[in-house]
Amino acid sequence: MIPKHTIDQIFDATLLEDVVGDFVVLKKRGANLLGNCPFHNEKTPSFTVSPAKGIYKCFGCGKAGNAVNFIMEHEHYTYPEALKYLAKKYNIEVEETQESEEQKQAENEKESLFLITTFAANYYKQQLHETQLGRSIGLSYFYERGFTDESIKKFELGYNPDSWDAFTAVALEKGYQLELLEKSGLTIVKDQKHFDRFKGRVMFPIHNLSGRVLGFGGRIMKADPKSAKYVNSPESEIYHKSNVLYGIFFGKKSIIEKDNCFLVEGYTDVISLHQAGVENVVASSGTSLTEGQIRLISRYTKNITILYDGDSAGIKASFRGIDMILKEGLNVRVVLFPDGDDPDSFARKNNKESIIEYISTNAKDFIRFKTDVLIKEVGNDPIKRAELIKDIVVSIAGIPDHIKRSIYIKECSNLLEVPENALINETNKILRKNFSQSTNQDIPKVEEAYTPLDSEEKLIEHNTIEHWESEIIRYLMLYGNNSIKLDAEDEEGKPYIYEQEISEYIISELSNDQIKFDDSLFQLVYDEFQEAKQNGRILSEQYFINHTNDKIKNLAITYSTNKYQVSENWHKFSIIYQSEVELIKMAVINAVYVIKLNKINELINSLRKELKDIPNDDDTLIILSQLDKYQKVREVLTKRLSWVVMR
Repeated sequence: MIPKHTIDQIFDATLLEDVVGDFVVLKKRGANLLGNCPFHNEKTPSFTVSPAKGIYKCFGCGKAGNAVNFIMEHEHYTYPEALKYLAKKYNIEVEETQESEEQKQAENEKESLFLITTFAANYYKQQLHETQLGRSIGLSYFYERGFTDESIKKFELGYNPDSWDAFTAVALEKGYQLELLEKSGLTIVKDQKHFDRFKGRVMFPIHNLSGRVLGFGGRIMKADPKSAKYVNSPESEIYHKSNVLYGIFFGKKSIIEKDNCFLVEGYTDVISLHQAGVENVVASSGTSLTEGQIRLISRYTKNITILYDGDSAGIKASFRGIDMILKEGLNVRVVLFPDGDDPDSFARKNNKESIIEYISTNAKDFIRFKTDVLIKEVGNDPIKRAELIKDIVVSIAGIPDHIKRSIYIKECSNLLEVPENALINETNKILRKNFSQSTNQDIPKVEEAYTPLDSEEKLIEHNTIEHWESEIIRYLMLYGNNSIKLDAEDEEGKPYIYEQEISEYIISELSNDQIKFDDSLFQLVYDEFQEAKQNGRILSEQYFINHTNDKIKNLAITYSTNKYQVSENWHKFSIIYQSEVELIKMAVINAVYVIKLNKINELINSLRKELKDIPNDDDTLIILSQLDKYQKVREVLTKRLSWVVMR
């Protein structure tokens, strides 16, 4: 268990924009920061970070919270794990008791798999550096590839001995369960026997965005026609290859800085480029590029440059990947290295400046690249030429931005000497066909994508009692400790002005009339304020943002974040506006009177129903007397409400 003073220290040291910025490209928008949400696919940024309040909110999917919530949600960490992650980031020492064997076994399966992959990575490193076979076979191989000790250490490279169960035997001895070793993919179990998946291979750990090991890639060290040269970890609870890119942990900051991501094929390509000083690079690890991988890149940049070794079969296979990148709204360029070179070998022969210069000089947009590759096969054959044009138009039609489509159509027209109108007509045919197909598909309902809190979805119903209850709670959370000046009269009828905290005013006004909230969540928050006032405690906005009740916390974040902001440049155009803080007195009194008026109307309607079925005239007189009293109160409230609105 982490002590409270350490948790407080972690919260005090944490900068939300710093934490989120490790995973999302954020741009300044007024007092807040804006970026594409990492929790759902979106092309228009709706993910808002408020550095001043230490909260984030996505207006697309509804995800919200503080830095700890973000790490828990993004990395699928438990609360203690998220705290440890932040503590490590900000160099805060966390003291906690040693976990017992029972506690280790009680860990959920996902965390257990992370523990196993961490243990495996350390085991492989130890075997590489501290054993004779590791140094003579594994380390020698890495040196032959030109890797430095610094690179080997940085990427946590390792070696697994050429023995059937070298790793598995040690893992079992350390207390790791065979069932979980199998689920991690590190151990293969067959017919009551078990053996290492990565027997006799040098090891490349695959890290997630926060640096934890998800799985491994292994290269065999001896010629064996029956064994694959490279083997990757199979799918598991923590490793989903379609959503993972090798090197993303080491390259994400550089990708943001350069606003470009170099995409290569293999582990060694990434390592050699890093070693040469080019760090904005990731690899698809030999698998076909997936939508998940493209979306992962799009968190950091909208520009992808694919680096190919010039192999014709591989280049043609890349066309599908290029089309997928275009459909996701990203910009894609392609670089072919000279014959006989791949990114790995080219990086080992050249320094950083030469590599960057070559890429910059030889990068082609996808139309020029596709045309250059296919035109050689087409020759003067008109039918094949027509097919080539259709192939390129299909790629253009997949681009979601119509302006980009127009530019590419014009370029295609110039390159292939085809009338622009013909290309436009062909593109429109494909777009109509795609639209027709998409409209026949099941369209998910809004609530399937995001189900808001009961109280949160009521915030937009402006003419309901729920809306006004929501407004009262919002004023309490955001402005409860602010003071307002109120008008009053002394015993002699002389007017005077006094100050009162908004929370005190609201609580006294509603409590005097014994008003309860219809919404249980709003009542819960109101009760907290009432109890705090009785005990002399002050509840701040930040208190609710960090509340232990998730519904209250999310409600507070919803109130604290605004999708729209007033431009800081309005004053240049002599546009004068008043903020909510400046109008708070009117707003608070207005909301209190509306709540009271609604409750009075409910009582009046209830009494009118009673009049329809009463046992005797005496009861009628009693009800009529009550009705008269309530109607007089309603008149007073209506007048006061009109005065507040007009004043």
